[in-house]
Amino acid sequence: MALDKFLEADYVIVGAGSAGCVLANRLGEAGYSIVLLEAGGMDRSLLVHVPAGVYSVYKDPRLNWNYLAAADPGIGGREMELPRGRVVGGSSSINAMVYMRGHPMDYDRWAARYDLPGWRFEHCLPYFRAGETSDRGASEWRGDSGPLGVTRGHLDNPLFDALWEAGAQSGQGQSEDLNGYRPEGIARLDRTTRHGRRCSAAVAHLRPALARGNVQLVTGALVHRILVDSGAATGVRFAIGDAITEARAGREVILSAGAINSPQVLQLSGIGPEAELERLGIDITYHLPGVGSNLQDHLNVHYAQTCTRKVTLDYLQNPVRRIGAGLRWLATRGGVAASNIWEMGGLVHGGSDFPHPNLQYHFGAVWPEYRGRDIRLHQAWTMSADQLRPFSRGHVRLTSANPADPPVARFNYLSDRRDVIELMDGVRRMEEIFAQKAFDPFRGERILPAPGIRDDEELEAFVRETANTDYHPCGTCRMGHDPMAVVDGEMRLHGIERLRVVDASVMPDVVSGNLNAPTQMIAARAADFILGRPQLPPFRPAFHFET
Repeated sequence: MALDKFLEADYVIVGAGSAGCVLANRLGEAGYSIVLLEAGGMDRSLLVHVPAGVYSVYKDPRLNWNYLAAADPGIGGREMELPRGRVVGGSSSINAMVYMRGHPMDYDRWAARYDLPGWRFEHCLPYFRAGETSDRGASEWRGDSGPLGVTRGHLDNPLFDALWEAGAQSGQGQSEDLNGYRPEGIARLDRTTRHGRRCSAAVAHLRPALARGNVQLVTGALVHRILVDSGAATGVRFAIGDAITEARAGREVILSAGAINSPQVLQLSGIGPEAELERLGIDITYHLPGVGSNLQDHLNVHYAQTCTRKVTLDYLQNPVRRIGAGLRWLATRGGVAASNIWEMGGLVHGGSDFPHPNLQYHFGAVWPEYRGRDIRLHQAWTMSADQLRPFSRGHVRLTSANPADPPVARFNYLSDRRDVIELMDGVRRMEEIFAQKAFDPFRGERILPAPGIRDDEELEAFVRETANTDYHPCGTCRMGHDPMAVVDGEMRLHGIERLRVVDASVMPDVVSGNLNAPTQMIAARAADFILGRPQLPPFRPAFHFET
């Protein structure tokens, strides 16, 4: 098909999500021209920017790919929901805004296991610090002059106080900062907000980039393939409606479409497992067997308990109270609407055989019962326990050679029995913490798991029937130097020149926490690699495992 027109720039970036926005800002700041391609539209919905609005937008089909993962026998044959941001800012515009970096030992593991010495924690921490402005203030762990707003949870609620006390009473511990000296215990969580508004990657990074004038953002762009000539990437072919267009890169093409769409685009471009591509009639550009493999995610289980006192947030079920909260936010950027609701949580051990916490809590002072896209709020509290380092692995594959057809993501959830055991431990640990004296004034009947569930067989069935994603897919274009690695330690694609992948797909293993902060750190490091600049000087303060 003849091209209607083409664009030219030094760098062509595919995906205006968390990584793509960081790259556009950093490369544009260096004076280079950028074409940034995004399949979705602008983040104009007010509810995107109201923190509590996340529960209205995160499945909105106007902002979300709304994929379904393939049915998995390990979770009772269910098709898991797989929301992915389809809007500027990507998933950072629709996520629950929890800011977690992962544990220092995660990055040390990458370095040791995958021959990536430059990815030890001391090489990553300077970029976390430089990337944020934390309301905790500057310290050896924290930054106060970066583009990303990071705010500690601030809502007052007696259930939060009870959870804090129960952390000490149960022996599960307390922490003043899970991203700081003590990355273990019950804590107030950080979130990506600034002045009561969501601080997405689009707000933090893309807005300044567009203001300079050398970044051209193209929305509604469905990428068809990366163009490769003589073993080097030269540009990207994409469609806007029925018009087929090219963006040509003078220096590099950077793929930042996320853990699902980055391997999809590579495979559409003939880069991936040869047998899979031949099956779909796609011409082979380069046989790279690891593309789409190593898919990982955090699964969680929920624990909900009736609250005997009227201290929960179920009053927001009342339309008048909900409108009142919204009006207060419009007037002051304060109140409950400025909260992401999941303001407390923790990192804890589910057993004794783990060098660092293998479970993560997210706690809310209400029980939201989801019925499709509708939510019913109950006078109860809820907490989820994520298994942080799952053993099960899956893959992303094309269903056809048509770019408009969604890929299939098969996670193989709970295919490794060790994952089931850890989630069962997560339920027991949550039960333990809610049995503490601190919850005596509030504790009503258990809702989840159902009160009748007592033995291990019933608990395993509960886990398999109810375990859900925490929306953290990664690993499908992983870094490394072995035959299944897709990119090297500077995120250059093996076998193709002038092409990088920069997003959560390059993580060799999932980190022990939410993925948005690590993805932005990875992109900031990638920008310096791309520009040929020295990395920030390594810095490793002592944390409590090392003292």
